[in-house]
Amino acid sequence: MTRAAHRYAIYLAPAEPYRSFGAQWLGRDAETGAAQPLPPGMAQRPAAWVEAPAHYALHATLKPPFRLAEGADAAMLDHTARAFAAGRTPFEAPLVLRALRGFLAWCLADVHGQGGRAMHALADACVREFDTFRAAPTAADIARRNPTALSATQRAMLDAWGYPYVFDTFTFHITLTGMLGAADEAAALELLHNASGALLDQPLRVDGISVFVQAEPGADFVMGRHYGFDGSTRNGAGARYLAP
Repeated sequence: MTRAAHRYAIYLAPAEPYRSFGAQWLGRDAETGAAQPLPPGMAQRPAAWVEAPAHYALHATLKPPFRLAEGADAAMLDHTARAFAAGRTPFEAPLVLRALRGFLAWCLADVHGQGGRAMHALADACVREFDTFRAAPTAADIARRNPTALSATQRAMLDAWGYPYVFDTFTFHITLTGMLGAADEAAALELLHNASGALLDQPLRVDGISVFVQAEPGADFVMGRHYGFDGSTRNGAGARYLAP
């Protein structure tokens, strides 16, 4: 029987060339979990800038981390992910680097364009289709979201879906830093613009989804399996927490 991980998540694992740069910037590869060297010219990047996002590895959240609900298991999640991905149409979405809620991220350049609409639709579908696998959040889970600081709509999403930033409150982003003060934010923005600006000349290609796993409480997230829209799959370091 496949051993369940502590938590699972449905993520978009960026394709090349975003994957390689992002893994080096964060210092950890999402598929293998292995440490990565900093990109050239980035020796001045403080580790504290990326400590928080490195824990989750380079990704964009489609369905936030969840514990498996009673009656659900890893094999069922794997089967659903295969069926969900197969036959979907790949698309491209231009990205831009910007500040978002106190951290830096690659975000959609045009949320209302074709790629932006496709990304939002993919995220919405993931939230709905995988919700039967999500155990209800504990009081501690809710408290960690600082519910008193949320808008009424965000709080409603938290109560209904276990996360405040879904559907109408969703903003696609690939997190590149933790929360930064003004001086560090300006320095990180300049460093990333100089080092990765050319990446943004190419749209992000979206051709699949990935199930990420957190093996134990406090462990780093790694990819379990990537599910291509063409029906292909690719295993990551966390594949043992999914069906063979």
